[in-house]
Amino acid sequence: MAKKALITGLTGQDGSYLAELLLAQGYEVCGMVRRSSSSSFERISHFSNQIEVISGDLLDQFSLIDAIEQTQPDEIYNLASQSYVPLSWTQPALTAEYTALGVSRLLEAIRRCKPDTRFYQASSSEVFGQPDESPQTERTAFRPRNPYGVAKAYAHWMTINYRQKYDLYACCGITYTHESPRRGAEFVFRKITRGAVEIKLGLANELRLGNLDARRDWCHAQDVVTAMWLMLQQESPDDYIIASGETHSVRELVDCAFSYLGLDYQQYVSVDPAFYRPDEDVQLVGSIDKIKTQLNWQPQYSFQRLVESMVDNDLKLLSE
Repeated sequence: MAKKALITGLTGQDGSYLAELLLAQGYEVCGMVRRSSSSSFERISHFSNQIEVISGDLLDQFSLIDAIEQTQPDEIYNLASQSYVPLSWTQPALTAEYTALGVSRLLEAIRRCKPDTRFYQASSSEVFGQPDESPQTERTAFRPRNPYGVAKAYAHWMTINYRQKYDLYACCGITYTHESPRRGAEFVFRKITRGAVEIKLGLANELRLGNLDARRDWCHAQDVVTAMWLMLQQESPDDYIIASGETHSVRELVDCAFSYLGLDYQQYVSVDPAFYRPDEDVQLVGSIDKIKTQLNWQPQYSFQRLVESMVDNDLKLLSE
């Protein structure tokens, strides 16, 4: 019989790519969404007839129990959270409810309803905050510096504790920044690729950015969801860093996007201190030695290919 998977955060970037991957693997795929959610279903519209969408909310313990009892999943991927770091400062309590306590509720629902389910928890490099080593490994100490990172650290350790206490198959993937054509426009990578295309098409004449020397470990969301799936196919559960293993500056990103369109970014990009983040001096880059060795995983998208794929997508969208 086909395996069945339940995905929270189905309509997000990662949820949509993961659903596609699982469908290609022959899974029955269920997605949990909040009944009152204003999330767009655009990312899953091209395969929505192949999946089952059910109601559930990380704030409501009983809805999670109902969702698991209804679907009886072999695997659960928890990708839902309040994931926009700046918003976590203006809504810290809500971020904690969804991103931290929501995971506790979900783990407890699994323990009570279907303890043989394999569980993936989306952790984040934000748990490292200002790390004392670079690159970071699975053993690097957590020092989160924003409410989102704090909430993710709680969820990470709660997942490990449930694995140890109740013998659940529960894993954490510590993901670094990952992008795709489905990325929201509020994130800097998409802001840059879209902004470059708008300038190329004459729809804008300037792109305002923050610190061009800030560096990030960027990879493609499709590579990330492949790693998620691989983690739940192993004999024993474990935690892994999912990253590219290299960093690039915002300046490199801007230059790559504008050059691909035949433009000189220096003629169009201006620096606005209002867009600076207080933690941009931090060097977050993940060591992927463990996941490469144990799961035989490594990114398939290069940095340049990632940038160009997003520019191509924005060019198509804005030319229609």
